[in-house]
Amino acid sequence: MEREKLYGKTLAELGEVTAAAGLPSYTARQIAAWLYKKGASSTDEMTDLSLKARSLLAERYETGATHPSSEVAGGDGTKKYLFRVLGNRFIEAAYIPDRERATICLSVQSGCRMGCRFCMTARQGFQGNLTSGEILNQFRSIPEHPSLTNIVYMGMGEPLDNLAEVLKSLTILTEPWGYGWSPTRITVSTVGVTDRIKEYLESTRCHLAVSLHSPFDTERQALMPVQKAHPVKEVLDIIRAFEMGRQRRVSFEYIVFKGLNDTPAHVRELARILNGIRCRINLIRFHAIPGSEYVSPALKEMERFRDSLNAKGIVATIRASRGEDISAACGLLSTLEQNKNQ
Repeated sequence: MEREKLYGKTLAELGEVTAAAGLPSYTARQIAAWLYKKGASSTDEMTDLSLKARSLLAERYETGATHPSSEVAGGDGTKKYLFRVLGNRFIEAAYIPDRERATICLSVQSGCRMGCRFCMTARQGFQGNLTSGEILNQFRSIPEHPSLTNIVYMGMGEPLDNLAEVLKSLTILTEPWGYGWSPTRITVSTVGVTDRIKEYLESTRCHLAVSLHSPFDTERQALMPVQKAHPVKEVLDIIRAFEMGRQRRVSFEYIVFKGLNDTPAHVRELARILNGIRCRINLIRFHAIPGSEYVSPALKEMERFRDSLNAKGIVATIRASRGEDISAACGLLSTLEQNKNQ
């Protein structure tokens, strides 16, 4: 019989495990400490539990730790790690060092159902949600784990389409009995699932990033079909109505496509729809994917667009492109691996 995984469970869930096994209530905190602070890879390592307790746990549970199936390193220090999930699917986690910062980019789904036209992950279709343990395993199982300073949920999949497991993982990351990270070091990205943004904002103090890519409804819908069901205007209304506070940041991700969404008209409309929202726009170079019609503009054109936004009072920065020599586009490396295994 396949054993249930302990890693990825909240303290309350671990309490249910210990209660069902007839163990003292404090055992749940002991297990949490072994999982999230000491990095135990098996119940045998939990030496402050009695032999009887360890034996009872081992009958039904395992920690659930897994190692990456492979890794690829880029010349700029960026690394991509592949993890096998859902039988024979692969998801990616990206490690991105940058001076004093070291960021990990986590995936939350295998494939994605949002259908963004410029995204390689979307071409895989939706394969399944990751559990909180599978999300956090990407964070804790890479060699660079001790040096990480920031976490972004910007890998494969839509975080708000897997909200329950994402929130569980955030709880484990930020609670004192878990990893104890500050929420200000964690950002969750979304295409804008309107019926779940409010729940996310109410449930955690982590930062929010919204994939925008165009301020015009028709154009955004052509890029991102989700616009039809979840218009960006409704997303912005929710953000305006929510008190963000000074310790929480909202940003907008904006992939720049040459001649498509980088005109003076786009600058004016961005200034109009974002008026009154204290935010930043991260301008992102488009990483080419096979068969795509989209092209990234030259750096000077990106800088001109950024400067025009700044002149309108919008804080805009150009995100440095990383990992271009290791299939930088999200989902590209996992797609190549899955194609090899078919």
